[in-house]
This record gives sequence, structure tokens and C-alpha cells, in this order.
Amino acid sequence: MLRTHIKDGKIIRMSTQNAGEAGEAVPLVACPKGLKSHETFQSPERITRPMRRVGERGEGSFVPISWEEAIDTIAGEWVRIRDTYGPGSRYVNYATGMSGVLSGCDMVRRLLALDGGYLGRYNSYSSACITQMSNLMYGTTISGNSPESWLDSSLIILWGHNPAESRFDCSSMYYLEKAKEKGIPIVVVDPRRSATVERLSAQWIPIRPATDAAMLDAMAYVIYSEGLHDKVFLDRCCIGFDGEHMPEGIEAGESYLSYLLGERDGIAKTPQWAEEICGVPEETIKELAVRYAKAKPAALIQGLGAQRHAYGEQSARGGILLACMTGNVGVWGGWACGNGFYKGHENPVFPKLKNPFPMSIPVFCWTDAILRGEEMGAIDGIRGGDKLNSGIKMIINLAGNCLINQHSDINRTAEILRDTKKCEFILCSDLFMTSSARFADILLPGVSPFEQNNISMPWQYGDFLGFAKKIAEGPGECRFEYDWLCELAQKLELGEAFSEGRSADEWLEHIYEDLRTREGELPPYADFSKGGIYSYKTNERFVAFEKECLDPKKNPFPTPSGKIEIFSKEVYITKYKDFFPPIPRYVEPPEGASDVLAEKYPLQLIGWHTIRRVHSIHDNNPALEKIEPRRVWINPNDAQKREINEGDTVIIRNDRGAIRIKAHVTDKVMEGVTALSQGAWYKPNEDGEDEGGCINTITSLRPTAYARGNPQHTNLVEIEKMQFT
Repeated sequence: MLRTHIKDGKIIRMSTQNAGEAGEAVPLVACPKGLKSHETFQSPERITRPMRRVGERGEGSFVPISWEEAIDTIAGEWVRIRDTYGPGSRYVNYATGMSGVLSGCDMVRRLLALDGGYLGRYNSYSSACITQMSNLMYGTTISGNSPESWLDSSLIILWGHNPAESRFDCSSMYYLEKAKEKGIPIVVVDPRRSATVERLSAQWIPIRPATDAAMLDAMAYVIYSEGLHDKVFLDRCCIGFDGEHMPEGIEAGESYLSYLLGERDGIAKTPQWAEEICGVPEETIKELAVRYAKAKPAALIQGLGAQRHAYGEQSARGGILLACMTGNVGVWGGWACGNGFYKGHENPVFPKLKNPFPMSIPVFCWTDAILRGEEMGAIDGIRGGDKLNSGIKMIINLAGNCLINQHSDINRTAEILRDTKKCEFILCSDLFMTSSARFADILLPGVSPFEQNNISMPWQYGDFLGFAKKIAEGPGECRFEYDWLCELAQKLELGEAFSEGRSADEWLEHIYEDLRTREGELPPYADFSKGGIYSYKTNERFVAFEKECLDPKKNPFPTPSGKIEIFSKEVYITKYKDFFPPIPRYVEPPEGASDVLAEKYPLQLIGWHTIRRVHSIHDNNPALEKIEPRRVWINPNDAQKREINEGDTVIIRNDRGAIRIKAHVTDKVMEGVTALSQGAWYKPNEDGEDEGGCINTITSLRPTAYARGNPQHTNLVEIEKMQFT
């Protein structure tokens, strides 16, 4: 909840809800980003007029134009590209800068669907691997319990999960802190001693990046070898754990247990084996495995950090496997791992139309679709057809910074986008001249959350809806996307079909009242739109897979086999088998600590979500810079080898690029690992070195093996102290 305090037409401060006001509900307490958001959006750096590119794409050279010229240009390119290359040449880029019910991405996809369609996308930058593995093993992403179930856990393990800084919601830390107060032990597995470790007084187990699956395998070995596994659950609910419970037609020796015991490769996946890989002491692995298996119930809660790695699919699968081995699936106080979504109240959505163009790409692979779209097929993650019939020729990028800043290997991405013969037209709408906005051909001035009405809702956990009330006009000629999209629709002779005669506010009321037919507790729209936040009073507790686990024959899991698929026949019978295993197991990653490239670049670089930004939003807010200054974390032993002291200016480099930044020498990051918060704005100097601290200057464009997801935490680098003369 954010309350605005206004004086002389200007927001002077923000405040939020406190625990007393919330009553029995979870307090919707804003973080520093929210409380300083007015300083971001009232910045004098706002884009205030439509603009057209002059000069080379990416230079950031623009001239102001009228809205009429902007709409005419967009309509002309829209039709030309459709008619020349087909509807599949048009693509709406991934963007999360506006996540209310009325978001530009959803609205422009509606218009494209009315005009023949567009190249679709699936996955997200955040959670591609864990989403696809939840679907592969469980048949669904609804694998979580109501978060209050953690208060009845005997042990909580947060694996690559940092909710104190990466705030998915207001519920997670609320219930975790209550669990701490109850004396429930909490363990955090992470290469970095995060703010979550500090706030929860948790046990910290540092681990080498991209090796989580090895530690999970070793824990499985301990649990099995000591007879602590739930054989009854595995036999009843799972397929593929051992040789007696395999799909038909699979040769012997392919089960997970066969791998675990080393029946083929002669290597038992013991804690001693794992210690060499992940850097976690053998005894620590044993102890945690036994604690987790004996704690009844226990919650191993996976964050999204461990799966944003090369072969991030395998850490996601490994967590699900351990939950199955210990019988913590379908149990209040347990946790099934995977996505961890749960069935709460329904959220409102802008009505989507079926896309007439059937094909879609993994969201991370759009640069590939520009370069070699007509070559991409099923093995590249293409869905809905055999091959694309065109590369991407038009990109619509609304309220997003993934064209450059949030996408991998910025230098290579910029090179691809500069070539106007490949992607011929880029349309952006934004508030500031971000690194992505600089690559627009037409750049439109958008409105901030304070300058439009909208409905907000929980992203993951939470039982509320919010009405975001317009309290100011946008500066200059700023416009809400829906308004200019209506004008564009008229140019395309689709005006009535697009708007259905409704204004943006009328759409909000229509969508909300439609939701009320299924969520009867909600008040009428006239009351809701005055009240700010509505917290539901009737909230049922939810346990994922409770019915399936009790009787999988009567209530089968939504998988092809009707059981939890530890072994995936779907993977085994496809070409993926050549480079991706059908079982959860450790796979050595490219650019891991044991890669030969480590001789040249010996440090593993990871990113994290800092408390001072939402991805790249707020990076230009000086007030938030004080909370977490730009700096790279380096372990004291690694710093000493390089004669680096606290506050020194250093260069982080690999073959993809270089970043110039201050060093923070700290034992809160394990030796051999260095960490840089993601989302800082890319600012290259004359030598091409980024001085903004943008981690994607040096991250890899190589997608993960199966999900074709984001690998942005798997990077080898070297750090050198700057020598000034």
C-alpha cells in the first residue's frame, strides 16, 4: 500500500500501511523503493514528447515530432512489415515496467491479434527453468501451499531464495519472520550471505554458483543410503525413481537411483563427491540431508536464483526430487518445491484475443529470432509449428528495458539491433531515456503509475486487490498507451473492435465487475475505486497435491503418466536426450568453476536483486543510491590476491565486455565468487567499458539447455585493480 502526500500539486512524500491497520491480514508494508518512488517518477529527466530517431540506431539521437506524425509512422511500418514478411515478423518484447491490469504489452497484443497476429512468446526472464520443470514433473506450476503453512514446518530451507530483497510479495518475509519467532530453524543456501540470512538469523551455507544440483544429489544419496526416504510415497506417487517404477519401453539403468548409486558411471553421488564440485563441506551436506529427512514436515523453498543458471533446470528438478523422497508433497507444513504458486483468489485480467499466428518462441531467444528466425525449429524451443517463416522485423517495446539493459551480452545485443536490415522497426514507450529507449525508431512518452488509473494485484502470495488512483497529469505530452493505441487502431480500421467503445476507465470497471461474478466478496466498483486496497476476508487454506497424494489413482497428477515424473519419457524420446538428461541430476555447466576457461577468468560472477531497484526501475533515483551503492562484492582472499582494497576502482572483464566499478571487500560472498546487483543502467565510456555497473555487459546469451531460459548468473570473469597514472 502506498499513500501519496501532496502539496501544491506535487507529491512530497509517500507512506504505507502498518501492522495495526492491517488487522488480521498480512500488512501491506512498502519497501524503500515504494516509499521513494515519487522521486523517481517526478524526475525532470522524464521524456515528454514523441520523438523520431535520427542518425544510427542506438546513438540516442532524436528529434521531437507530433503525436499525429508518430501514429502515422507507426501505422505505416505496422502495415508494411505485416504485408512484406507476414504477421509472424511482429513481436512484442518482454516487459514488466507496468504490471497492472491495463498494461501496454497486453493491449498491443490485442490489437495485433485483430490484425492477423504476431510472433508469440512463452517463459519469463525470471523463472523459465523452474516453470518448465514444475510442468515436466508435476504437470502444473501450482505446487505451493498457503504461505502460512510455514508456521507449522519443523525446518525451513531457503534455496537461492532472498525474499528480504527480492520482494515477490508482502507475505513471504512476514511468515518467515513469524516462523523465526516460533523458533523454527531456517537454513539459507546461497553463494552470498544475503539480507534474508541476516534478518532471519538463519544458518548460511555458501555454495558455488551453478552446482546446486550436485549438492541436491548428494543429499538424496544420504537420505537413501540411511534409509530415511519415504519409499511408500515414491512407489505410490512417483515414476522413475528406481528400476521397478519406470515407464514402459525404457532400457535398464536409466532410473534416478541407478544414477545416484553410480551403476553406470561407477561414481556414487556421495557428499564427498559433491564437496569437490559445490564447495560445501561433506559433513554439512550430510547434516542438512538428515535434518531435512527427519524434520516432519519440512519446507525446502526454492527461489529463482539457482535456476537462472546454465542447466538451471536441474536444480529445480533436484528440489522437487528431495521433496518427493521425504514425503513433503501434499502436506501442510511441507513444500513440494517448483514454482510454489498456490490457488488463491482470482485476479482480474485484460481480455485477451486468440492469436491467429500459431507460433511462439522462448522469451529469452528473441535476439536469435532476429538473426536466424527462419532456421529456428523445435530444438530451439519453437512452438506451434516446425519453423518460423520470418525473422523478427518489428519490435514493440512498451514499459520495458529488455531490449538492452536486462538482456544478456549487451555488446552483442546492441550490434544485432543496430542493423536496420535485420529488425527494421522498433517502437518504444518509456518514461526515461534508458539504454533500451535509445534503440527506438519511434520513442513515445509514457505515463507513470501516478498518472493513470489501474488495478494492481498480488504477484505471488496475497489476498487483496488494489486500485491505483490517478493523482497527477503526465508532464508535457505524455500519454497512456491505451489512448494512442485507440488512435492507431482507428488508422488500421480496427477502432471499434479494439476498444469495444470503452475508455480505459470503462475497461477497468468492466473487467472488475466481471470478476465480481466469481469473487462475490468484492465490493461494487464505485466503492472499490475509492478505497485503495481491498483485503479479502474469506481465504481458504491451500495444500498443493493434497488429493493426488492421498489417492493418485482416483486423483492423478496432471502429467502423461498420472504420477510425479522423476524420469521424463518426454525428454527421453526426443532430440533433447542428446544434451539434456531425462532425470534430475547434476550436469557440469559451461562457465562453471571447473571450465577450462577458468584459467583465464577464475571468478564466478552472479547477480542479485537489490533492495534499491525493481529490475532497472529507480536506478536513476539518487535517494535510493544511498541504500545500496554500486559496487562489486569480492571475498577478502580473492581481493588480497589482486591487491584490491575496499573502495578501489576495479575492472570486471571477460571476452564479452568490461565494467568499471568500485570494489566491496566482504566475507559475505564465498571465495571464488563475486557478485554484482542486477538492474543498473548501462553507461559505456569511450573505451566501451560500462561505468553504470550493468551486469549484462558481461553475461551470456547462451540459453539453458531445455527451457531455453535465462542463464544470467553463470559467468566467468576476472577482476583487476585500476591503475591510474
